[in-house]
Amino acid sequence: MLPNYQRPSHLYRYAERSNLLHALQQGKFFLLPAGTGANACLTLSFSQSFKPELYQEFDAADSCLVIHQCEQFGERLHAAVQRLLPNWAGIDGAVQYGSRSPLGALFSKPAELAHQAEWLFAWRPMQASKQALHPVQVSMGSLEKLAELRDKDTGNC
Repeated sequence: MLPNYQRPSHLYRYAERSNLLHALQQGKFFLLPAGTGANACLTLSFSQSFKPELYQEFDAADSCLVIHQCEQFGERLHAAVQRLLPNWAGIDGAVQYGSRSPLGALFSKPAELAHQAEWLFAWRPMQASKQALHPVQVSMGSLEKLAELRDKDTGNC
């Protein structure tokens, strides 16, 4: 853990309402492959701030999942992934823009993407493998006490 590490007060995920409804009601998310070779891992991305322009960056995004209890959410997510992938190590943190993050290349992006204000959850196998990674669905139960779903046309999150 980094010094002064603290999850943001809110996290935002932009996607189709049907996908986010599954996330809210059942805690279902897809962890997506990122990186290559020894740096390959599974990730789940959120934004740290609400920005209406982010709807346009994600295909078919018409809703926003707003996580209000980020600390509890993060702990539940890591625990659910640990049950599903017991030999994997997880970390989450803010993406750093325009320079290299202390968390590594995965958490480093070009300065022109800084408007995304990304918070990234990532998991890596503890033993190197040459196997290609595939999306993995994780389910952690209802998030309705931690989050809410808002439609794009509500104007703000």
